[in-house]
Amino acid sequence: MKKHYSLLKVLFLLLGLAIGFQGYSQGISISGRVTDANDGQTIPGVTILVQNTSTGTITDINGRYSMNVDPGATLVFSFVGYNTQEIAVGNQTVINVVLIPSVTTLEEAVIIGYGAVKKSDATGSVAVVSSKDFNRGAITSPQELLIGKTTGVVITTNSGAPGAGATIRVRGGSSLYSSNDPLIVIDGVAIDNTGISGSSNILSTINPNDIESFTVLKDASATAIYGSRASNGVILITTKRGTTAGSKKLKISYNGNVSMNTIPSTLEVLSGDEFRELATDLKNKGFSGLNDKALRRLGSENTDWQNEIYESSITQDHNLSIYGNLKSLPYRVSLGYTDQDGLVRLTNMKRTTAAVSLNPTLLNNHLKIDFNLKGSQEKHQFADGGAVGSAVAFDPTQPVRNGNTRFGGYYTWANLSDTLANGQMDPNGNPNPIGVSNPVALLEQTENNSTVNRSIGNLQFDYKLHFLPELRAILNLGYDYSSSEGINNAPETAAFTFRDGIGRYVDYTQDKKMELLDFYFNYVKELSSISSKVDLTAGYSWQHFQREGTSWTRTHQGNIDKDSLRYTDYINENFLVSFFGRLNYSLLDKYLFTFTMRNDGSSRFSEENRWGLFPAAAFAWKMNNEGFLRDYDKLSDLKLRLGWGVTGQQDIGDNYYPYQAIYQIADPTAYYQFGDQWIPTLRPNKYDKNIKWETTTTYNAGIDYGFFNNRVTGSIDAYVRQTEDLIANIPIPSGTNFSNYLTTNVGTLENRGIEFLIDVKPIVTKDVSWNIGYNISFNKNEITKLLLTDDPDYTGIATGGISGGVGNFIQRHSVGSSASSFYVFQQVYDVNGMPIEGLYIDRSGEGGSIAGNDDNKYLYEKPAPDVVMGLSSSFRYKNFDAMVSARVNLGNYVYNNVASDRAVYSSLYNQSGFFNNVPTQVNNTKFNNPQYWSDFYVENASFFRLDNVSVGYNVNKLFTEKLDARFSFTVQNAFIITKYNGLDPEVDGGIDNNIYPRARTFVLGVNVNF
Repeated sequence: MKKHYSLLKVLFLLLGLAIGFQGYSQGISISGRVTDANDGQTIPGVTILVQNTSTGTITDINGRYSMNVDPGATLVFSFVGYNTQEIAVGNQTVINVVLIPSVTTLEEAVIIGYGAVKKSDATGSVAVVSSKDFNRGAITSPQELLIGKTTGVVITTNSGAPGAGATIRVRGGSSLYSSNDPLIVIDGVAIDNTGISGSSNILSTINPNDIESFTVLKDASATAIYGSRASNGVILITTKRGTTAGSKKLKISYNGNVSMNTIPSTLEVLSGDEFRELATDLKNKGFSGLNDKALRRLGSENTDWQNEIYESSITQDHNLSIYGNLKSLPYRVSLGYTDQDGLVRLTNMKRTTAAVSLNPTLLNNHLKIDFNLKGSQEKHQFADGGAVGSAVAFDPTQPVRNGNTRFGGYYTWANLSDTLANGQMDPNGNPNPIGVSNPVALLEQTENNSTVNRSIGNLQFDYKLHFLPELRAILNLGYDYSSSEGINNAPETAAFTFRDGIGRYVDYTQDKKMELLDFYFNYVKELSSISSKVDLTAGYSWQHFQREGTSWTRTHQGNIDKDSLRYTDYINENFLVSFFGRLNYSLLDKYLFTFTMRNDGSSRFSEENRWGLFPAAAFAWKMNNEGFLRDYDKLSDLKLRLGWGVTGQQDIGDNYYPYQAIYQIADPTAYYQFGDQWIPTLRPNKYDKNIKWETTTTYNAGIDYGFFNNRVTGSIDAYVRQTEDLIANIPIPSGTNFSNYLTTNVGTLENRGIEFLIDVKPIVTKDVSWNIGYNISFNKNEITKLLLTDDPDYTGIATGGISGGVGNFIQRHSVGSSASSFYVFQQVYDVNGMPIEGLYIDRSGEGGSIAGNDDNKYLYEKPAPDVVMGLSSSFRYKNFDAMVSARVNLGNYVYNNVASDRAVYSSLYNQSGFFNNVPTQVNNTKFNNPQYWSDFYVENASFFRLDNVSVGYNVNKLFTEKLDARFSFTVQNAFIITKYNGLDPEVDGGIDNNIYPRARTFVLGVNVNF
């Protein structure tokens, strides 16, 4: 809230200087500092008067003051937006004051896209999370700041790898095959949401320390102003700026931390001794393929392969910012450096960032200019993607190295034919092509690096017309450029790339650019004669997206020389042209109306379907301003909101022109041979000339409330989101297109939900403050149509590929069920509650082989949670503060593919001559063979996770009057409570197949302000 008072602070500061308060010329000298009770930040421009006199002073830009007063005097501290305090001087010489905000005095401005409104005037479902509420600790990516902080937003980190991305869902997904990611807008620039080669996270290039706030637009009445890019919600990111306090003094801030990352747990697998014992026992029981010859290949070691690839690691993060106001030019310059080592050895991310913000006001406050420039460079060192799985599966009786001379000395499974006379494996034999790779070799013999450069910037001119000050013209020019390059190589001595003595070579580049032009008018007029206010916005937007890249890979086709490289390149672009308008109308400061319209034209569709019209309307009623509630002094705010709107979807996967017939050069393995020549062919892609927008219609009803002078605030929302013309990949008759499957508009999808948010300030005093926040969201997702014509026998679209076999899918998109529901057999259990191998319920009633009849499968549970909760609490006592954040997911299920594929006796030995370790779960199920389709492996993955525990202490006047500091200690991912048997219950997509573990992190931080 403090930042929204900045302009008033300036006015009062200048007013105080103009008045020229006269202090006492004699008495005692008093000095001190004035800070905000909520966040501890200093407050410039606070008026300090000797009671019943006009004598006084004001605080400077650092919130400090000094004056001479009589010992019997009483000082009165006052500032707009805060409760006034009176303090008797007595024999004190230092008086530090903490002012408590009067939360109903001023209102926050809420960014709503192409403008802002007072929070009380917002008609849509909008959530704001400011910097004082962010998660704390070693935050390396912006989305980590927002996890668990507001309703309707579910953020799932994809892995614990350095710089890893996250899946963000706002009120569930609105699509099956198109993007479900929200639109991200950074300082007015709607960025390109598609991924960047060489990086797994489009937001990791943004320094979290530069972010001031997030604004989440959730319902269509709020998002429709962004039209076709807003069907999954909009997240507006506002970065920090220079101060408007009018002082020429610059301020310097350093924020840094060092953290230790530890692995909370590893997957339970057999030790070397347990493995040898089990292998011997199975051989004695006559288990297929196991004999004395096979047992001779067992080693004598007790190697913990997970311990060999995991290690505790260090992350350091340093940020320096310089900001102030130079001759009415607010400025901020920041530099950041992050060096993050991963839990998997040899993984790392190094990031360097820089940002500049200039925000002058010219022409007697008629012209405002915003210039924002952000640049970053990331250097990644990735692990081989198979190392984590290999560490679970590799034989624990073998050593890391066995002294072979062919494969760098790393233990490697040789073919069964490469067996010595004593029955032992020949360490220099040819590698078994299907044997599990040595996980340490995968790490140490892989060179998988990338460098990603990115720049995001904009220049905005906001001109208030001199002859008509109610009318503003705004021009915003923005861009988002990225350039990346990387390699993924392995030497000829690497057994896992063994093929005619040739290693692996991959070299790639990518350049992406997004260019933006927004031009719009905004007219605001108070119509006092009819107690009304009109706020009208109308404009034009143009965006250009272009992506191009190259790759060089070593090929093996035919007689191609082993040192030759296959070169491929691509380039594609698309345009989005839009006209938009919005009318906000307020009557009697009670009744609020919003009407929005956007007309989008996308080059990704044919001329017949290129344009889409996306309208929205909303109504809000400030009930607390009605006479029948005005006298209820406990009620601070009560507003009813109703909204309806339509948004669209143009991000339909990697095919940028799905309506066109496009031909691609075939893969070298599909070349035709004519004599000694291999001739490339052209492969036609499937296409649908009639494909068009997905459209999502949202209905929303909500209530904002506040009690006890807004000591208790919150909101309740209920919504329905219906997506029509759903784009899906469906089977079509052979010969009707260039594929048996076609991506086209066929279905409908519905999300229904309820959200509840409450923030409570139980204690707000000079020395003590305590805030509690709680939010809960319910969401139900259902597919209501999936074919062009109804077919009751159609079971749905297979999705969710799993390890084990070829072309196996464990999920279905099916009518009447949630997207990606698990499609499995119903397991039969014994009297002890353990699954009986191969025994399932005959749901079809047809008898025969139940496991061989897909009619016996059923749709069982889904990955998305039914309920998501977030809980946070912050406490301050004088200079000490503490914060905790936690989350709860209920009703989310995960398919444990690690157990279904590995926790079986048949996995222990492969008759081609190698052993695999198995999870200890096999001791419970005693399955001989994989039961991939058993619902036993679809586990309840509900969890409670304590995300963040942080304590800090503020030190004033450290070494000098002008130096303040804060020291902190934080634990991230402190603990988790769950029934799930895998490594981590938080799995994006609901299929657990050897994820990179999330770290438990211990952080020491320091923040110094000068």
